[in-house]
Amino acid sequence: GLRRGAGGSSRGGGRAMVGGMNAPQPIPRPATYQDVLDAPENMVAEIVGGRLHLQPRPASPHARAHSVLLRRLGGPFDFDDGGPGGWWIITEPELHLGGDVLVPDLAGWRRERMPAFPNVAWFELAPDWCCEVLSPSTRRLDLTGKRAAYAREGVGHLWFVDPLARTLEAFALANGVWSVVGAVEGDDPVTLPPFEAVEWSLSSLWTG
Repeated sequence: GLRRGAGGSSRGGGRAMVGGMNAPQPIPRPATYQDVLDAPENMVAEIVGGRLHLQPRPASPHARAHSVLLRRLGGPFDFDDGGPGGWWIITEPELHLGGDVLVPDLAGWRRERMPAFPNVAWFELAPDWCCEVLSPSTRRLDLTGKRAAYAREGVGHLWFVDPLARTLEAFALANGVWSVVGAVEGDDPVTLPPFEAVEWSLSSLWTG
């Protein structure tokens, strides 16, 4: 994830003098990667549409759903443990896509598109699947700016997990537009694209 540096974000820029006794006003500027590096270590920093977004670390229901989902999918689809394999599944990868810096909770690449796992600081190849675990502080950005960025970059599949509502919605991209391909809730069985080959219970994501 993006939690480096101990200072605050740098939002300054040049200054424009105005008439009278008014103080100089900062000129807005697009966020840069230095702003990401300068973010406090306890925050997740992203750049979407030229704006820096800082989010706190998630609460325990979010963290639980995140970690269990990695296990449910990583075993059969990344490590070939009782499943078809064929994927790299990564937690909180840093994506540099079209000027945006995005950190999905989980992302996956088909090995046919990324045969060798790269030794890089960030990924410039768009994933085939992203998953966002929604929380009150991230919901708006996940559902708007980040969803639009994933569509723009051709990410084929997108999941939204909501630990408070206990739901999972799965979307597929066709002609640049997201369409719902399935939604489950509570303790429903999960067999949703692109991981429909293995069934598991949604209830395993919840804390109680």
